[in-house]
Amino acid sequence: MLKRQDRQREILRKLKPGESRAIGGLAQELEVSEETIRRELRVLEARGAVVWTHGAVQLAAVSSEGPHDRRMQEHLSEKTRIAAATAPFVRDGDTLFIDAGTTACYVARALAGVRRELKVITNSLVVAQTLGGRDGNSLFLAGGELDYDYKAFCDHVAQAYVAQFTPHLAILTVGGVHAVHGLTDRHAREAAVSRIIYERADRVLLAADHSKFGRLGLIQTASPEEVDILVTDKPLDAPFAEAFRHATVVVAP
Repeated sequence: MLKRQDRQREILRKLKPGESRAIGGLAQELEVSEETIRRELRVLEARGAVVWTHGAVQLAAVSSEGPHDRRMQEHLSEKTRIAAATAPFVRDGDTLFIDAGTTACYVARALAGVRRELKVITNSLVVAQTLGGRDGNSLFLAGGELDYDYKAFCDHVAQAYVAQFTPHLAILTVGGVHAVHGLTDRHAREAAVSRIIYERADRVLLAADHSKFGRLGLIQTASPEEVDILVTDKPLDAPFAEAFRHATVVVAP
């Protein structure tokens, strides 16, 4: 018998973007009752991970078509699995920094309704909307000029704001992971925010799906040695396994 979190992850794995699945079919495949599936779907729906109507369920899609929203739909299943595998590293009452990457937005969804009394520092408007004002959380949102493509604050005002904090755990994303050049990003100001947090956080958790490995961005943000925990969706090839040999590496089921 699967545990609840394992069952929820298995449901998400069986859902494909743009496709609906009947609740009865999911119940048969997981060998549980339809009521059990409905119970898990209520949790997933509250997190914003699925849409459930008329006996069928599908992965949640974003409503608008801006650049950030399109990126939210890329590798959606992988990002959702990574987010679920990241949540156990967060405890009630933790002080967190969560960046503005799309995978980080899914992490915020995975934490909503599951962890309480968090102190959340972020430069992401999406993370702020997801975790702020609920579950006893305190929210510290960087200000400045809003970058509408990233739905984030990344300018010098935001950088100065986040530099004040020393989070217990930073949950960061990345544009690319290169065997020679390390962690890179394509957005200069977001890379600057990341560099600040790498210096300030007690521990850094990097959430990166397989598509980021082997990719080279424009600007280096950190070296793999600065990552304490890596959560990804596929086992690492040898060069990357060597680069992250010092870190706790979790492959999301």
